Amino acid sequence: MSEGRLLDRQTASATFPSAAAAVADARRFVRKVLADWGLDDVADDAVLATSELATNAIAYAGTSFEVSLHLEAGDIRVEVRDRHPTRGIEMPGVTASSGRGLPSIARLAESWGVSYDRRTKGVWFRLPRPGASNGATPSAPPGSYEGEAAGERPSPAARGDARREAARDRALERAGRDAKAERDGAGPARDGRMAEGVGEVPVAGDRLLRSPAALESMEDGVVTVREVLGADGAAVLLTERDGRLIMGASVGTAAELPLGELSIAGLGPAARTGAPWVAADASDPAAAALKARSLAAAPLESQGRLTGLVVAVSSASGRFAEADGVRLGRLADEMSLSLEKARVGELERSWRGWLSFVAEASDLLAGTLDQERTMALVAQLVVPRLATWCAVYTVTEAEPDRLAYVWHADENRADGLRELLEQAGAAPPADVPGPWNGFAAAPADVRAAAGDTAADQVYAFPLVARGRRIGTIVIGRPAGDRFPRSAVELAEELSRRAALAVDNARLFSAQTAMSSALQRSLLPPAIPEIPGLEVAVVYEPAGEGSEVGGDFYDVFESGQRPGGAAPASRWRFAIGDVCGTGPEAAAVTGLARHALRILAAEDMSVPAVLGRLNRLILGEGERGRLLTLLHGEIAARRRRDGVTISLTSAGHPPPLVLDPEGEVREVASPQPLLGVFDGVEFHTDTVELRRGEVLLCVTDGVTERRSGSRLLGDGRGLERLLADCTGLSAGAVAARIQRAVRDFGPEPSNDDVALIVLRAS
Repeated sequence: MSEGRLLDRQTASATFPSAAAAVADARRFVRKVLADWGLDDVADDAVLATSELATNAIAYAGTSFEVSLHLEAGDIRVEVRDRHPTRGIEMPGVTASSGRGLPSIARLAESWGVSYDRRTKGVWFRLPRPGASNGATPSAPPGSYEGEAAGERPSPAARGDARREAARDRALERAGRDAKAERDGAGPARDGRMAEGVGEVPVAGDRLLRSPAALESMEDGVVTVREVLGADGAAVLLTERDGRLIMGASVGTAAELPLGELSIAGLGPAARTGAPWVAADASDPAAAALKARSLAAAPLESQGRLTGLVVAVSSASGRFAEADGVRLGRLADEMSLSLEKARVGELERSWRGWLSFVAEASDLLAGTLDQERTMALVAQLVVPRLATWCAVYTVTEAEPDRLAYVWHADENRADGLRELLEQAGAAPPADVPGPWNGFAAAPADVRAAAGDTAADQVYAFPLVARGRRIGTIVIGRPAGDRFPRSAVELAEELSRRAALAVDNARLFSAQTAMSSALQRSLLPPAIPEIPGLEVAVVYEPAGEGSEVGGDFYDVFESGQRPGGAAPASRWRFAIGDVCGTGPEAAAVTGLARHALRILAAEDMSVPAVLGRLNRLILGEGERGRLLTLLHGEIAARRRRDGVTISLTSAGHPPPLVLDPEGEVREVASPQPLLGVFDGVEFHTDTVELRRGEVLLCVTDGVTERRSGSRLLGDGRGLERLLADCTGLSAGAVAARIQRAVRDFGPEPSNDDVALIVLRAS
C-alpha cells in the first residue's frame, strides 16, 4: 500500500496493489481516516461497502486500485477506482457473472454510481454525515458537534455519545409524532388496520428475545403495568410466525407460567380487531393460560403488524374496568415504540453481521485459485453458521454431476451423509434455489444407516458462473430446525460468489495444466549418454506454472564418425532464454529447439546454425522475440582423456570451466543475441575439457537471482559458488547450484532457472 495522502481534513486517498490482502488494508485505511475525522458512526457502513468494491476491483479488474474519501457539507463520498476502464459494472440478476456486492452498496449507501475517465474506472457511494444539516444551516466542521462551547474540545468518545444521543432523540421524536398522529386520527385507525387482517400476519418475537434493549424494555414495561393497574401480575406475550404466543417478560403471578398452545387464532374477537379488552372471568383464553380470574390486555403493534400482547392479570374476578383497558392501551402504544426500535436495531445488527460475514467470505474465496481448496472453503464457510452440513457438486463435460466435497458439523456423521448423497443420485439441476427432497431416492438401508440425517431439511443452490451452471451447493439442517429466510438469502448470495470463485479456480487449473503440458513439450524427452562425459541438467519454471517460461535447454546426438557405421561421435547442447513469457515466448522456444535439431542433422556448423536461426526469428516479424543462446558441439578425443567443445555464446551469460585445482575461468567471447541484427557472422570458441574439469552453462535466472538489492552473480558470486564444487560429480554440482539459487533470496524466484553441467570423466 502506498502511504495515504491526507491533503487536508476534507480528503484522503491511498493506493493498494491487486492482492487479496489489500482488501483488509483498504478496510483499515477507511476506518482510520473516519476515526481521525471523528466520524466513527458511519465507519461500519463505509468499511463494508469499501470491502465489496475493493474485492470487485481485484476479482474483475485485476489491477491496483485507489480508495479516496471526501468529506462534503452533508455527506461522505467514498470512491474505489481501478485501472480497467473498458469493463463495465454488471448487476447480479441481469448479468450474474460479476458486479458482486453492488446490491449491498445500494442498501448501505444514500446513493452510488460509476464514473469513467480515459484510463480508470471508479465506483463511488455517498453516506449521510452524522449530525449534518439538511436545511439551510451550515454543517459543523469535521470533529465538532452541535452545542460545542467556544474554546472547548470534547473527547472523541463524548462527541460519539452526543451524536448517538441525538440520533436516539430524533428517532423517538419521529416515533412519538407517528403515534400521536395515529391516536389523533391523522393516520389510519387502529381498528381499521386490524380489520384488514394485520393481526393475521404476526411478527416473529424470537428476534426481540435476542435484543438486550428489547428485554430491558419489556421488563420495565411489565413492572409499570402492574403498578399502574394495581394488578397481581403482568406479562408481555410475543407472537411467532405461526401465530403462537410465547412469553417475553413477566412479573408477579404471571411469572414463569407455561402458555401451552395459546395462539392469536384462539383469542377472542376483541383481540382480533386490535383493540384493548377486559375479561371479567377465566373464560378468556389468555386469562386461562395465565391462571387468572380476570384480565386486561392490549395489542403491541409494529408497522401495522401484530408483535404481541401486554396483559395485566388478577386472581379476583371482575378486577379490571374498561378504563383500565384504555390505560393499558396507552402503555402498550409506548411499549410498541420502544420494542420496534429495539427490533429494528437487532435487525440492523444481524444484517451488518451477515454483511460482514459475506465480505470476509469474499476475501477468503478471492485468496485461492485451487479448485479443491475453494470448494472445501465454501463448505466450511456454510457450516455451522448457516447449516449443519454442506455438500458441493460440480458439473463437467465428462461428469454431469459429481459429489466433490462433503462437510458435516458432526464428523461422526460425515461418512453416512456422503453415502446418503451418493445413493440419492444426481444433484438437482435447477437454475434457482429451492428445497430438495432427493434423500427419498436413496435405498431404505442407506437412509436407515444415516439415521436422523435422512429426515433433514435440505436446500439446493445452483452454482452459476458466466451464464452456465457449473455445480450445486446443497445444505441441510435437522428436521426440527427450520431455515430462517435470512439464512436462505445469505446462502444464495454466498453461492453466487462461490460460483465465480470455483469457476476462476477451474479456469486457472485448466490454464496451468495446459501450460505445464506445453512446457513439457518444449523440453527434451531424454538426455543421451556421452562416453567420457557426465551430463546433468536442471530446469525450474518461475511462478505457479500458469505461464510457459522462456528458458530452455537441449542435449542431443548430432553425427557419426566420418565413413563409419559406429554410434554417434558428436553431440550438440544448447541453453537459451527467450525474452518474455507466455504463448509468444513459447512459439520462439519451440522454433529454436526444433530448428537446432533439424539444422544439426543437416551437418551445419554451430555458427551456421545460429546464423540461420537468427534469420528465422527475424522472419517472424512482430511475433519474434529476442533470444540469448549458448550452442555448442561435443566431440570425443582420440585418447579418451576428455572432450573437445566448440561453442558460440549469442548474448548469453558466459559459460564457466572449473578445473580440478578449484580455478574458475570464462571460456566464450560475447557475440550478438539473436533476433536483433540481420547478417551477423558468428564464430566459435574451442574448449578442451580435460578429465575432472567441469563446464557450467546457466541462464540469467541463476546469475540474476535477487536478494534485496544484491544479485547472485554480483562480485563473481557464481564463480565462487562453482569453485566450492571442486571434486563433485556433475549431478552434485547441479544440485548445489540449484539449492544455492533457491536459498539466495527469501522470496521465490520470478525468473526461470535452467543450467547444464558437463564434467569430463
